[in-house]
Amino acid sequence: MLNAVELTTKVEEVMEHVNFSGVVLLQQAGKTLLNMKRGYANRSEELANQLDTRFGIASGCKIFTAVSICQLIEAGKLSADSKLTDVLDVEFPLWKEGVTIQQLLTHTSGIPDYFDEEVMDDFSELWKDRPVYAMRRLSDFLPMFQHLPMRSAPGERFHYNNAGFIVLGLVVEQHSGLAFTDYVEEHIFKRCGMKESGYFVTDQLPHNTALGYIDHEDGSWNTNMFSIPVKGGSDGGAYVTAPDMIRFWDALLGHQLLNEEATQQLLTPHAHQEDEEYYGQGIWIDRKEEDIFKIHVMGFDPGVSFMSSVYPDYDLQLVVVSNQESGPYPITIAIEEALA
Repeated sequence: MLNAVELTTKVEEVMEHVNFSGVVLLQQAGKTLLNMKRGYANRSEELANQLDTRFGIASGCKIFTAVSICQLIEAGKLSADSKLTDVLDVEFPLWKEGVTIQQLLTHTSGIPDYFDEEVMDDFSELWKDRPVYAMRRLSDFLPMFQHLPMRSAPGERFHYNNAGFIVLGLVVEQHSGLAFTDYVEEHIFKRCGMKESGYFVTDQLPHNTALGYIDHEDGSWNTNMFSIPVKGGSDGGAYVTAPDMIRFWDALLGHQLLNEEATQQLLTPHAHQEDEEYYGQGIWIDRKEEDIFKIHVMGFDPGVSFMSSVYPDYDLQLVVVSNQESGPYPITIAIEEALA
């Protein structure tokens, strides 16, 4: 068992150093070791962050998309090897016909992206020429990549791709008959007991939801309302609480969302990114030698940063979520150093 007192002191030092705003929740074998919060959910009103504050998690919710697809596979509506052209009635005239669901899940499809993180680093730049308030449905993203050429051959290499998860969300909609966000709320959030989580509209955020803050070098700041799509979807943008994220891990690893075989496929390293970092289906997997050190998700947007990890050998679950653009990474590293 980790020493909670020593760990608290260490994490507090990091929080102070990075001026952290958010929540840290760490559990081991179901017992809470860390339950820490700092900063404001609403700076203007000086409303403090609480354990049950809702935070945006950006791309951290790609795992929900992957689980949704795997549920449809489990139901026999498609397979991992299904070709996109066979399961989605949307035309992509310049794409190769061999793109599969598995390649989309593992970022190896080679399709173009609307936000290529290898060449772009400011997500808010996307919305200077198109209004964020118009981005309410998955289909609203199609004009941004539908007629672009392939980036590489299907299956050739790993390349993190947001558009691929938009496409997967469209597949969920076509085969479930539900809007993507409705599907996730019904088939994932409800099953997990994630009662406080959802895909909220940025100009209609519910009570106890942290505003995302973008800080500037001169000390000024603004919220991220005009820097992210007005409503999240299959590539990112859900809101969760730290306890709800723990509930998700419990449900996933307890086979309440998928059967054992499908869960194992989700958590299998399918694509190699670099060093000992791999990608499963909608989830990152870090190895140490031949063993899995952690499975994790993360997300970063203007005014949003999030990391959540499971360490199987230690029976640990960690959630670090912030309404600023940094903080979760150094806190996560500090906790991992205590495992050494």
